[in-house]
Amino acid sequence: MAVDNALSSPLGPPACEKDAKALQFLEEMTRNADSVQEDVLAKILTQNSEVEYLKRFNLDGAIDRETFKSKIPMIRYEDLQPEIQRIANGDRSSILSAHPISEFLTSSGTSAGERKLMPTIKQELDRRQLLYSLLMPVMNLYVPGLDKGKGLYFLFVKSETRTPGGLLARPVLTSYYKSDHFKTRPYDPYNVYTSPNEAILCADSFQSMYTQMLCGLLEREQVLRVGAVFASGLLRAIRFLQLHWRELSDDIESGMLNKKITDPTVKDCMVNILKPNPKLAEFVRMECGKENWEGIITRIWPNTKYLDVIVTGAMAQYIPTLDYYSGGLPKACTMYASSECYFGLNLNPMCKPSEVCYTIMPNMAYFEFLPHEPAGISQDSTPKLVDLADVELGKEYELVITTYAGLYRYRVGDILRVTGFHNSAPQFHFVRRKNVLLSIDSDKTDEAELQTAVENASQLLREFNTSVVEYTSHADTKTIPGHYVIYWELLVKDSANSPGDEVLNQCCLAMEESLNSVYRQGRVADNSIGPLEIRVVKNGTFEELMDYAISRGASINQYKVPRCVNFTPIMELLDSRVVSKHFSPALPRWAPERRR
Repeated sequence: MAVDNALSSPLGPPACEKDAKALQFLEEMTRNADSVQEDVLAKILTQNSEVEYLKRFNLDGAIDRETFKSKIPMIRYEDLQPEIQRIANGDRSSILSAHPISEFLTSSGTSAGERKLMPTIKQELDRRQLLYSLLMPVMNLYVPGLDKGKGLYFLFVKSETRTPGGLLARPVLTSYYKSDHFKTRPYDPYNVYTSPNEAILCADSFQSMYTQMLCGLLEREQVLRVGAVFASGLLRAIRFLQLHWRELSDDIESGMLNKKITDPTVKDCMVNILKPNPKLAEFVRMECGKENWEGIITRIWPNTKYLDVIVTGAMAQYIPTLDYYSGGLPKACTMYASSECYFGLNLNPMCKPSEVCYTIMPNMAYFEFLPHEPAGISQDSTPKLVDLADVELGKEYELVITTYAGLYRYRVGDILRVTGFHNSAPQFHFVRRKNVLLSIDSDKTDEAELQTAVENASQLLREFNTSVVEYTSHADTKTIPGHYVIYWELLVKDSANSPGDEVLNQCCLAMEESLNSVYRQGRVADNSIGPLEIRVVKNGTFEELMDYAISRGASINQYKVPRCVNFTPIMELLDSRVVSKHFSPALPRWAPERRR
C-alpha cells in the first residue's frame, strides 16, 4: 500500500498507512513531551480532585505542577498499604481514584514477603493497548516482511485470586491477555501468532506450553520471530522441547493430541489445527534427537529473524545461552513496563542488548525523577525531583510516577540512566532495581554488582567452552564469619574439557575482585567476611526452582529467578542438587582509600 508522504515519519519510511499514523502519533508525543506531561498531570488531578488521599494534602482543586510538588509527598508502597488494604477489604469509596478500582495487579516485587497489590482502573487497558499498538510500527522500520509470516510467542496466564472484598488480584499480563483488548483484538497481519488464544488462556502451564509448542512446530516455516516476555521464559520453552519432543512428534505423526491435554477449549481448537504429518514428525525427531542443540531455534524455525525477549537488567545474563540456542540471532527488547504503569518503548529494537534504551511516552502517566547518587555519596535530605523534559544526559535517576489509577509521586524503585533524547523525550537505559541483595556486615551488594561479578568470573570459563546458564546467591551467616554463596548452573559444551576445581576456585576470587571496596575491606582488613563460595548445581536445578515457585502461586509469565534466596525450602532444594563446592583461594586486592 502506498503511504501518503504527509504521514511519513522521521524514524523512517513506514510499512503501511496504519503504521504511518502510529509513528506520527509517536512523533507528536515526543516532540511535545513537557506540555503533554503538564496536561497529563492536570487531567489526573482534575479527575481525582475529590479522592480522600489528595484531599488529605489540601490541594484545594489546584492542578498545576508547583502546587502539586509542594504539597504531595513522595511515597513508597509501605506508605500506601493502609489505603490498599481498605480497598482490598471492600471499601468502595473514592480513596485513591475517582474511577472504581477494577482490580489489583500483583507486582513481581514484594513487601514484607507478600506480593504488592497495585490498584488499576479499566481505562488503563486503553493506555496499555495504545503502547502495544506502537511496537510493530517501530519494528517494521527495521525488519521488513513481518506481515508475511507469524510470531511464535510463549505467553501464559495465571489463575487469579480475589481479595477479601472480592476484587481480582493477578499479574498485569494475565489481566491483559484475559481482556477483550487482547481476546477480540482486530486482525493485524503484523501481529499473527502461532499460539491460539485458547492455548494462551489455558491456566494449566503444562497444557498451555505443550499446545503452544505443538502449534509452533506445526507452522515452523511460517515463524518469523520467536519470543516470550522474559529471556528466562524462552529458555524454559527450549528446555520443555528438550523434555517433550518425543511426545510432540508422536502427536504430529498421528494427528492425535496427547491425552495429557484435557482442557476442553484447547482440545476443541486443536481439532482444526492438528492433522497427521509424518514428514514433519520425522524432521522434529531428527533435529531434537541430536546431542548437540546449538542453534536449535534456527534449525527448527529456519525463517526466524529475531528473538523478542527482555534481556535487560537481571535478564542480561541469559544472553550467552540464547546465543547458543539461536545461533546468535538479534534480540529485540521492545518495551518497558511494570505492574504500576506502562512506561515506554525502544525506538531502536534491533540494537545490541547492552545498548537498549527506552523512550518514555509522556502520555502514559506523570513522570518525575529522583536524582540517584552512587553509594557513599551523600544525598540531600529533601532531594528535588526533576521533570521528564529536564533530566540530564548521563545522570542516573530513580523513577517516580503519578498515575490515573491512584498512585501519587510513587517510587517505582527502578534506577535509570539518561542516554539521549528522541525529540524532547528522554531515552533511558535500565540500570537496576534499587535494592540490596547481599550483606554480611557493613557490605551491601546489589543486583547489578552481583551480575557484573558473575560475568567477569565467567570469562575464565570461556577457554573451556562453558558458560553460566543461571545463578542465584545467599548470604550464609551460619559460618563465622559469614560469607557469600553463589549457586551456578553451568552449560558445558564439551565434557572432555570441562573446568576443574582450580579454575572454579579462581572464579570465586574473580567475583570477589569485582565486588565493592566495602566488601573487600571486610575480607582483607576487618576479617568480617569469609571467602566467597561457588556451589555448582546439577543441570535442571533452576527449572525445578521455577516449578516450585509456580506451585506456590508465582506467575509463569512474570517469574524471574531470584538473585538472592533466603527461603528455607528453596535453600534445601538448591543444596540437595550441589555437585561441587569451590572457595576463593586468596584475599582480593584492597587498600585503604585516600580521604579528601
